[in-house]
Amino acid sequence: MHDAVVSAVINVDVRGPLISRHLYGHFAEHLGRCIYGGFYVGEDSDLPNEGGIRLDVVEALRALNIPNLRWPGGCFADEYHWMDGIGPKADRPVMVNTHWGNVEENNHFGTHEFMALCELLGAEPYISGNVGSGTVKEMSDWVEYLTREGDSPMVRLRKANGREEPWRVPFWGLGNEAWGCGGNMTAQQYAAEARRFGTYSRDHGGNKLYRIAAGANSGDYAWTETLMKQLGDLGCAYRPAGYMQALSVHYYTIPGTWQDKGDATAFGTDDYYRTMVQAARVDELLTGHSNVMDCYDPGRNVGLVLDEWGTWWNVEPGTNPGFLYQQNTLRDALVAGLHFDVFHRHAGRLVMANIAQTVNVLQAMILTDPDSGALVLTPTYHVFEMNKGHHDAASLRVDLPSGAPARTVGSAELTTVSLSASRKDDRVLVSLSNLDAAEPADVVLDLRGGSVTGVRARILTAANLQDHNTPEAPAAVAPRAHEQVTPTSAGLRVHLPAHSFVTVEASLA
Repeated sequence: MHDAVVSAVINVDVRGPLISRHLYGHFAEHLGRCIYGGFYVGEDSDLPNEGGIRLDVVEALRALNIPNLRWPGGCFADEYHWMDGIGPKADRPVMVNTHWGNVEENNHFGTHEFMALCELLGAEPYISGNVGSGTVKEMSDWVEYLTREGDSPMVRLRKANGREEPWRVPFWGLGNEAWGCGGNMTAQQYAAEARRFGTYSRDHGGNKLYRIAAGANSGDYAWTETLMKQLGDLGCAYRPAGYMQALSVHYYTIPGTWQDKGDATAFGTDDYYRTMVQAARVDELLTGHSNVMDCYDPGRNVGLVLDEWGTWWNVEPGTNPGFLYQQNTLRDALVAGLHFDVFHRHAGRLVMANIAQTVNVLQAMILTDPDSGALVLTPTYHVFEMNKGHHDAASLRVDLPSGAPARTVGSAELTTVSLSASRKDDRVLVSLSNLDAAEPADVVLDLRGGSVTGVRARILTAANLQDHNTPEAPAAVAPRAHEQVTPTSAGLRVHLPAHSFVTVEASLA
């Protein structure tokens, strides 16, 4: 069978919306071994650490240029009371994590530890406030504690706990999943709460809050419409009314059922294709929410934030079902590559996205072994690293004059070649995925408006879709140089083996 050939036209001199680096954001919840045993090992650990923060995890994430980190949840955020996590660690009360495993935790990782982690990472903090079980005053005090200078009760408390200068905390979530674990509210009920909480979450000094309202579950467009109506100024020029600058949406790739999501590593080709169909649905959902927002906000003053996304499988056998620990294969990496192509196309409205979650939970970047302490970089980690050249670059439109190959999966059509492109200065980065499990493809890149003077290409693939990295084989799925990129009269021809992710960086004259 001959390779499929796809023609792609990219006008490299016509720049589109900026691809915010925050589309490559991350998420760390008090869930399983994400915080304790992942980011935080304690000051008495034999593993190299700074204030209990595990330094090899920090080093690995710094290599991704991680732009932001969302914390403390997730569902956990709406039962977290921040004052329990400040002051001397010996005096911090133990709490029960009722959402995730019903385990007790000692609150040793709290506000100061999180802010220290963000400083080590060079990442901007995104804090989710407690709307579900907290109070307006509690959230208002937390903002003041973190960001105010001068003198006030919260400033004095912060200084008493060892931090003289305020932090910069730009991103602030007004609760989480208010339709579910964050309070089981209706959209109207939540909108009223968001107005109150957002009003009293103040800007202090030079710290300007970017308030993110807790948005819809998947395709609940009515929730988005209600928030746009209730939380904005519906005058001639729509604008957020001070208490909302963005709203969120959550979407997970689950090809099975909620009760049986499927196995992370023991899956067949049919399971793989069903996964890709579910992953590709993120385009439909972002389009739908964007269309609703455009009806009220054609100037796009309100941002859309996908602050939970990723694959969700059954937990690994023998692990706590409340800890959501799963392996991460080449299939997960291709899901990530497909998502980023969609994100780049929605860069005009989508301002942030946060994969769930960074360490040891769901579609993680990093897995740590609880016994040996070994650290493993997942295939998904490598997609983030290979794509980091898109951060804050101008998106480039990609046109496929003859379309792309597709296959029928159930009642859906899955396009099996996906690509996106961006430009920063005189460098164009093109990301390409071949989602076909068995057949290769070639993509001819017609790069108009510039001439190519140099090319660097890398590929991420493996013999099997189920391949994954372990402490014994940490590089089973890892990027390598890709030599099958050849110049043409118009640009470049890129060979894509079956089930592969490729990045091509072209220098322009």
